[in-house]
Amino acid sequence: MSYIMILIGCVFVNNVVLSQFMGICPFLGVSKQVKSSVGMGAAVIFVMTFAAMITYPVYRLLERFGITYLKTVAFILVIAMFVQLVEIVMKKMMPPLHKALGVYLPLITTNCAVLGVTIGNIDKGYDFLHSVTNAVGTGLAFTLALLLFSGVRTSIENSDFPETFKGVPSTLIAASIVSLSFMGFSGII
Repeated sequence: MSYIMILIGCVFVNNVVLSQFMGICPFLGVSKQVKSSVGMGAAVIFVMTFAAMITYPVYRLLERFGITYLKTVAFILVIAMFVQLVEIVMKKMMPPLHKALGVYLPLITTNCAVLGVTIGNIDKGYDFLHSVTNAVGTGLAFTLALLLFSGVRTSIENSDFPETFKGVPSTLIAASIVSLSFMGFSGII
């Protein structure tokens, strides 16, 4: 499969947040502001890409020793390592962004989208370059979803809603409408 087709498929057709419903916690928690959405998106792209680069040879090693049943544990350890690296760098270099992301930055470790990409690469039988392309595309899809939804949430907060719909109800309704808009891409690839 072409690398471009993988990228298009990841971003539009099989968007990890809007089509597969993975990574919903940071999607709903961080998408209040564009700046925090960009920061979270960049962190997820970094973690996904490098996790895919490391988990590919780790899986091959597990395969060689016949212990592939440990892949989930091994992949979580790799992801946790990269999240800690991102958190340390962000805390040192970008304190305001680190503070804006708050608890959601360490939650990348348990973000099922990141683990889903690494396991999905193995399940789909991707080689190393296809795995990295899939990880980058999925990270871009996650970032696109965050950015789109942060714009929608800004519009919602400036709109006049009945009191019962303010806050979480309007956010969930808007998320479902954004998700439905991406369903229009299904079947392209």
